[in-house]
Amino acid sequence: VQLQASGGGLVQAGGSLRLSCAASGRTFSSYAIGWFRQAPGKEREFVATINWSGGTTYYADSVKGRFTISRDNAKNTVYLQMNSLKPEDTAVYYCASTLRGRAEVPESSYGYWGQGTLVTVSS
Repeated sequence: VQLQASGGGLVQAGGSLRLSCAASGRTFSSYAIGWFRQAPGKEREFVATINWSGGTTYYADSVKGRFTISRDNAKNTVYLQMNSLKPEDTAVYYCASTLRGRAEVPESSYGYWGQGTLVTVSS
């Protein structure tokens, strides 16, 4: 599975962005997809994940209620809708795929990673 994240950019605090993770490979619909982020000087952290069907999602406490993960298996794409953005959301955002359909939180569960897309939230 090859993944490509896009949709990052510069936005003011309180604004919104939608990230996309486009995947190649005919088995995309079998895998869970997660979003992670890495802020400058910090370790990469879990943001959200969605299982193969879209029926199960998990979120980090820091984004719960503001971010929504969804997927369109017909388009081989997972989305991360980010609302009410805060300066502390500034980071490079990565999407990743597990090799199973179940949504997973630990980074070690993800075997395929896309390149990141930078999100900058100004105060």
